Amino acid sequence: MSEPIAPLTGKALLQKVKESSHLSKREQAKICGYYSSNKDSANLTEFYEALIQANGIPLDPETSKDGRGREPNYRVSVHKNGQIVIGATYTEEMGLVPGDEFEIKLGYKHIQLRQIINEEDSV
Repeated sequence: MSEPIAPLTGKALLQKVKESSHLSKREQAKICGYYSSNKDSANLTEFYEALIQANGIPLDPETSKDGRGREPNYRVSVHKNGQIVIGATYTEEMGLVPGDEFEIKLGYKHIQLRQIINEEDSV
């Protein structure tokens, strides 16, 4: 019986899959280390998950979050007092800091904010 190999990940996994494209997915999973010797079968779920991650797609984007608050949905609504509040998530994503100023342009059914850049701040 051959010694089990550590499952390949990242570029090594992608390269091995490319080299063995003529094989079935089960065989590819086995030669890439996604194999359970006690069940004598390929672990296709872990193999596919590793392939997805190797291609740069996070499977569990929630793990990078701190677990607080809601996810931004890029929509706001007008409050009862007539105000519109843009949350900190959006301002942080845009790199805004306290004191940044904006010019408000009103259009038909839209509002446009244009950041005012102070000449002396950019020098």
